[in-house]
Amino acid sequence: MARKNPKVEEVNEADIEVTGHPRSWAAGFPGVYHSMEPAITHMGAGRAGKTLLAMNQKDGFDCMSCAWPDPDHRKTFEFCENGAKAVTWEATPVLVGPEFWTENPVSELRKRSEYWLGMQGRLTAPVYKATGEDHYRPVSWDRAFTIIADKLKSLPSPDQATFYTSGRTSNEAAFLYQLFVRAYGTNNLPDCSNMCHESSGWGMGQTIGIGKATVSYDDYAKADLIIIMGQNPGTNHPRMLTALEECKESGGEIVAVNPLPEAGLRRYKNPQKVKGIIGHGTEIADQFLQIRLGGDMALLQAVSKRVLDAEAKNPGTVLDHAFLAEHCHGLEELKAHLAELDEAAVLEATGLRTEEIDELADRYLKAEKVIITWAMGITQHKKGVATIKEIINLLLLRGNIGKPGAGASPIRGHSNVQGDRTMGIWEQMPPSFLDALGKEFSFEPPREHGADAVETIRQMRDGGIKVFVGMGGNFVGAISDTQAAISAMEKTEMSVQVSTKLNRSHTVTGAEALILPTMGRTEIDLQESGPQFVSVEDTVCAVHGSHGAVPPVTPGLLSEVAILSRLAQKVVGDRVNADWAGFEKNYDLIRDHISRVVPGCEDYNGKIRQKGGFVLPNGPRDSRKFDTPMGKAMLTVNQLEHVERPAGTLILQSMRSHDQFNTTIYGNNDRYRGIKKGREVVFVSPEDLAELGISDGQHVDIHGVYQDNVERVLHNYRVVSYPTAAGCAAAYYPEANVLVPLDSVAEGSQTPVSKAVIVRLEPAKTFVPADVAAG
Repeated sequence: MARKNPKVEEVNEADIEVTGHPRSWAAGFPGVYHSMEPAITHMGAGRAGKTLLAMNQKDGFDCMSCAWPDPDHRKTFEFCENGAKAVTWEATPVLVGPEFWTENPVSELRKRSEYWLGMQGRLTAPVYKATGEDHYRPVSWDRAFTIIADKLKSLPSPDQATFYTSGRTSNEAAFLYQLFVRAYGTNNLPDCSNMCHESSGWGMGQTIGIGKATVSYDDYAKADLIIIMGQNPGTNHPRMLTALEECKESGGEIVAVNPLPEAGLRRYKNPQKVKGIIGHGTEIADQFLQIRLGGDMALLQAVSKRVLDAEAKNPGTVLDHAFLAEHCHGLEELKAHLAELDEAAVLEATGLRTEEIDELADRYLKAEKVIITWAMGITQHKKGVATIKEIINLLLLRGNIGKPGAGASPIRGHSNVQGDRTMGIWEQMPPSFLDALGKEFSFEPPREHGADAVETIRQMRDGGIKVFVGMGGNFVGAISDTQAAISAMEKTEMSVQVSTKLNRSHTVTGAEALILPTMGRTEIDLQESGPQFVSVEDTVCAVHGSHGAVPPVTPGLLSEVAILSRLAQKVVGDRVNADWAGFEKNYDLIRDHISRVVPGCEDYNGKIRQKGGFVLPNGPRDSRKFDTPMGKAMLTVNQLEHVERPAGTLILQSMRSHDQFNTTIYGNNDRYRGIKKGREVVFVSPEDLAELGISDGQHVDIHGVYQDNVERVLHNYRVVSYPTAAGCAAAYYPEANVLVPLDSVAEGSQTPVSKAVIVRLEPAKTFVPADVAAG
């Protein structure tokens, strides 16, 4: 069944095809075709059928892409196009064999694109690059663990190592990972949440006492109004469109707030319904507010002011006074603050008309049950935390938290990134968690806060962190300020990556480097005590099991749990009271410890074996209890600040194409935006092009404009005339990360500000492939 790595051609950006016209609907038959064709082509019909039919089923495995929740009543085809692509990418029988490392020095791999690297196939054996060498060479598992352990034990301080985590890691592996790291002696546990929803955790934690969604899957169908902010469900979490369709069919309304018109928020053709294949489908957004980048905070304040004004005109009829009196604090301060809100400043910040804001306010006022849902278009701003606090303000005014069909719903874009945090993957876990962990394993965990993702780059750059260990993910590819990240990683003494497939982070290394191949979520995990399963948590706090469906692509692969167990034995041994060898044999032993350490996970082994799993407790959702210092939900005062755009510049956001998930590139097309055979494009409105004197199709250099005077440039990008918000532009992630300064972060959360980058477009002197220009 296994196949050798194929000949994959790099994309030639000179061949790019651009229609320039965004699609007006998402999914339908093309969604089915683009799901099944690559799955059958790359995996074969048998393996494709076994994996896709098991995905997101109650006895199957959890999709490794987004964290969208599953309905109680599952369909036979409980997956979307992006999920099918993710499974195809992971479960491919194409393998990276030992000859690959002989033929491909690291310096040459570094010139390759993320797409090419990922298409080489599954990693099969540990490899090691020694100091001064340009090739990875196969080594035994025991030799790999010994090299890592010797290095970690040689460091003068455990804080000179950092341990990154991707959201694809299971709860069991995440719990074991943080135990190993804290037993080693540090809280340096950066994770991918630092770069995406950290602002959600901070904003919600400070206002309602929990950084998680206060809704369930079923609440979407019960809502009178859903306000969708800063996200593109049709590409990033397509199964959400089914829940939005259920809302519309139940009589609810939907408002989309986004700088770009997105196909999935316009019309949805559900491929599992006849009308989705041959009919018109369902119109999704009743109102589309094409907001200026960074204007969401001003919009939310303006709507809250209109709610307060309506209450002033009709006292006792608009606000939920009983809820506010019993459960909330800060109403009078908020009233006084919003009374001074400058409408002209709101219109400038949002780029909207007064009538559009009035319409949104009217929809909110007539709705009894409202959900506000958001993603990185909100969190990755300087005022991301404050904007989320304004979301909470608006919900609290009319009691839209803690009742069916209403609540706050951050959409986690990566499977189990929320579960990782629940299991202790955070550089700032509270004392109560550390107390329970120390008691359970008879040791004193470190208490000083560790380094997050951005701080990790700073410390590697400055020599404070000398060893980087990555459990999944693509840290160099995902983090902001690409050149700074590359330089920082190159200054480390050792880098270690636990991965299923190649990515950029395997080509940018420390002096020494190792790659440890691991099993994927799709694969049957057979250990000494029998087949094992793992568990994950979705975006609405539901925890369920994940069971592999197909044999591993090659013998000798280790699971993440096995890798961590063996490494921990080598590094910390009996320093803590942990049965490392037993954990690898039987994952129930890990879950027994979870049940005594992690709040809400009592009797974890029993609960996780229930059909469909269980739901973690959530005070705001379950009983309107708010774990804040005052014991109440906090209405907050936040100073309005919009993104300034100097003359001759644009505000640029990074975003995904339809053929990718995070930094993983499945293909070089973005069919909903009319882009084929390329990624090096910048989307700009026709009005802005006319103002700047730039033509559609022209090639430009995109210069970042930031006060540190560091040159950050993307060369030779094709301009695409596109209906973006005025003054705004967009380019694909992760390529656009080079433009995001390391120190440009959200206040409070340190999330990179990837959605508000000031740029200047200059005509490219000559058109050459961007990889040549970068080299």
